Amino acid sequence: MTSDFDFQIGCWDVRHLRLSARLCGATEWEAFDGTSSMRPILGGNGNVEDNVLNIGSGTYRAVALRSYDTKTRRWAIWWLDSRNPHNLDVPVIGTFENGVGSFYANDLLGDKPIKVRFLWLATETLTPRWEQAMSDDDGATWETNWTMDFIRQR
Repeated sequence: MTSDFDFQIGCWDVRHLRLSARLCGATEWEAFDGTSSMRPILGGNGNVEDNVLNIGSGTYRAVALRSYDTKTRRWAIWWLDSRNPHNLDVPVIGTFENGVGSFYANDLLGDKPIKVRFLWLATETLTPRWEQAMSDDDGATWETNWTMDFIRQR
């Protein structure tokens, strides 16, 4: 439903953990901070999340653009990153069930076909969490490679 992301409206401090490399057995994690603000658009049938990410190599901005299809009752989420400002990522598509959002896409990592999964967890708490995972075996196994823990700004 269009209110699925209402938990995220407002301004947040964000704690990021990101794996150093994807789908190659990496075990080293990079921790960094950032901020995020989210507001509804499209008369409530979408939202935009504006992010500042303070990674070790420098700060960059990114946007998550989300839209809700009232016919299919599913969300689409696109990611746009200021480091590649003309490259809108393949959308992940999905829904919320019992407070958990699950979103999937077929994509490429380099030239290798993969599946991507976004999860929204703890959406009914004061500290929601987003996780990104990838699979190179058609979803049989998943490697979580990025988490974002949100803490509401006061």
